[in-house]
Amino acid sequence: MPSRGTVSSPPSPSRTTPTVGARPLPPGHLATLPVCEQERPNLPAMANTTRTESISTADGRYDGLLVVPERPNGAGIVLLQEIFGVGEFLRDRAGALAEEGYVVLCPDVFWRVERNVALPHNDEAMGTAFGLAQRFGEIDPALTAADLTAALDHLKLLPEVPGLVAAMGYCLGGRLAYELAIASDPACCVSYYGSGIAARLDAAHKISCPVIFHFGGSDPYIPPEDVEQIQQAFAHRADVAVHVQPDAGHAFENSFSERFSNPAATSESWRLTLAFLERWLQGAGEGGQPSAN
Repeated sequence: MPSRGTVSSPPSPSRTTPTVGARPLPPGHLATLPVCEQERPNLPAMANTTRTESISTADGRYDGLLVVPERPNGAGIVLLQEIFGVGEFLRDRAGALAEEGYVVLCPDVFWRVERNVALPHNDEAMGTAFGLAQRFGEIDPALTAADLTAALDHLKLLPEVPGLVAAMGYCLGGRLAYELAIASDPACCVSYYGSGIAARLDAAHKISCPVIFHFGGSDPYIPPEDVEQIQQAFAHRADVAVHVQPDAGHAFENSFSERFSNPAATSESWRLTLAFLERWLQGAGEGGQPSAN
């Protein structure tokens, strides 16, 4: 089924829409872990540095992992976790984004429930992860939005980030990136298979920034009807793209799990994401120049 009202950025062939139905996803769903990236020239690897930032809120401070590339391009990304916390997957993606020149902040989203969660991606940790996600889901959404906005504002003020800042997330973080675009003003938003977005389309009109959505066509947790509703809600927006990888399930970028990993879908979605970020963070969209925050 062809997607409706969606535009790639920059032009590239979109995949078809999903064809498999699904059951509802429990609070705070599973995450995906991408690894396969497009081929690059044989250049010396850049040395990224990491440090812990302290993010201020009205109720106290919480941690955020900051990854700074050797040669920053001036732009930043708030990278939002899946239910396993700021662990191996998020650190891997933060490092990959830093290799592209982006300064990446991974806020400790679960801090009001349990600080500095970093669970392994295995069956033993699954129950713990879902339990944390359920408790996280009981927090006042206004508090969560304030925490996310605090992370965005913190990154904007860092000296390594004189340029624009994006919101990006996977699974639980895919939904949270969408919520951050509603609550605040990121320069753009990247949302990977975030469940529950269709139920929040009543707030879609509050999003003014460009958005790219990624879904798997065989995702058992996000019905194709949800994806179609998202397409319809943004059909009038030329700066919003909905991409579906037809042979991928949920968490298809989860390279840390053979159960979920889909290297082909990962490679394609990552290519689209990097092109989107380059366009809206470094190229300022339609031929304009980036402006400082």
